[in-house]
Amino acid sequence: TASQAVADEHSSHHIIGGEQLTSLLVFRAGTAQPKAVPLALVTRLEEIAADKIEISNGRYMVQYRDQLMPLVQMEGVSVQTTGSQPILVFADETRAMGLVVDEIIDIVEERLNIQVSGAKDGILGSAVIKGQATEVIDVGHFLPMAFADWFIRKEMATEAQTQSVLLVDDSPFFRNMLAPVLKSAGYKVRTAASALEGLATLRSGHSFDIVVTDIEMPEMNGFEFAETIRADQNLHHLPVIAVSSLVSPAAIERGRQAGLYDYIAKFDRPGLIAALKEQIEERARADAAKRAA
Repeated sequence: TASQAVADEHSSHHIIGGEQLTSLLVFRAGTAQPKAVPLALVTRLEEIAADKIEISNGRYMVQYRDQLMPLVQMEGVSVQTTGSQPILVFADETRAMGLVVDEIIDIVEERLNIQVSGAKDGILGSAVIKGQATEVIDVGHFLPMAFADWFIRKEMATEAQTQSVLLVDDSPFFRNMLAPVLKSAGYKVRTAASALEGLATLRSGHSFDIVVTDIEMPEMNGFEFAETIRADQNLHHLPVIAVSSLVSPAAIERGRQAGLYDYIAKFDRPGLIAALKEQIEERARADAAKRAA
């Protein structure tokens, strides 16, 4: 099987000439109109030999890294019976799903601006990518098609330890991108579309262990949101992690002044999960020290 590792996630997002650029995987699936997904969400690109694809209980499967990996077909896509089958592999710590596509076109860097909301399941909306209208897919729609419990299995298994996260971002695209990442890592997630909505949620009696917030938001930005949390006697204990498109020494220092626990690049999935884990472990040590005292 020919395979290609996806590029380092830390390099999948760039600022060039003040323009926010995102590394995108462009492909075709089902229709002539191209589709795209942020490269940082894709674990690997694979070309699977068609004769390696099996059918089990009416579902297409392939043996992948010593386990059976379900293949999920987008609407209008047929699994190849000869030659090779291109797939996009999405994986968490314990399992993987292969999304069947017709053709992998390119990896491009483009400003991601979803201009038209998606009208069908699995599509977040359309954006102009390299001058052509391109559908941006919703990865979170396809993962449960491979494993119905993709987002809940870990939460059920570790219910007593599961942490609740409030994810605040004014962009539906980024909420839809980050929420599945956090859920698949075992966190309970609730989302808010603005800092003001996030504050209302926090003050409504819902209990959260940590807040993850975008920085660039209208009305109240992430720095102001964090400062408001710090100033609220009922919320000041809540750690706040920022995810941002713009990561610079000045922004990180501004975040420190606002009381942020950490400041992570928006597409740095491992960095965000590591920061959450570190914060939870730090709190557990502090709680243990209090009990010992």
